Parts: sequence; C-alpha cells; structure tokens
Amino acid sequence: MSCLLEEGGVRLDAEGARLAVSGDVDFEVAAALAASGNDWLAEQSSATRLVLDLSGVERVSSAALSVLLEWTRCAEATGLVIDRVTLSAPLARLTRMAGLDALLPEAAAA
Repeated sequence: MSCLLEEGGVRLDAEGARLAVSGDVDFEVAAALAASGNDWLAEQSSATRLVLDLSGVERVSSAALSVLLEWTRCAEATGLVIDRVTLSAPLARLTRMAGLDALLPEAAAA
C-alpha cells in the first residue's frame, strides 16, 4: 500500500487498483485530495477496473462527495472502469439524500 496524501487528518492510499480515503474530508483538504487521486488515476492503464473506497470517511461533508464525483469524471475520461464504490454509512446517507447514488457504480455502504 502506498500513501498518496496525508494532510489535515485525511489519508489517501493506493493498493493495486484500489484507492482508499480515511479521515474527515472537508473543503480545506478536498482540492489536494482530488488532485492526488486524479494523478494516481492518470497513471493507471486504460480499462483498469477500480475500487474507490471511502468507507473510512468518518465525518461527512459535501466536500467528500465533490472529490468522489471528480474522481468518477477523471476515471471515465481516462478509460478506467469503476467496479465498486464503498461508502461509510454517513456518506452513503448523504449521497442518497443528494440523489447522487444513481451516478455511482455499485455504491455500497460499508
């Protein structure tokens, strides 16, 4: 597992084709988190099947959803396939409330 970002209590790790976030994602760290994830996504081979794991996101804000949607757009633009998105229970509730769950492939609460 390699750490791609550790800032403000938020950590972004990559292992195989899995990108995992843990900590309290807020707007202060969201831009750096999105950029680090996008850099990693850009390095992956086309048609790679990915897992985006946000089950470790404890406190939820719309910043985490913004990052997730940015990664989804980046993956699609670079020809990657998102097999699964795993969300923490609070993030899954927010995603459903915002009506964004339909935009995520196989989104599941951890």
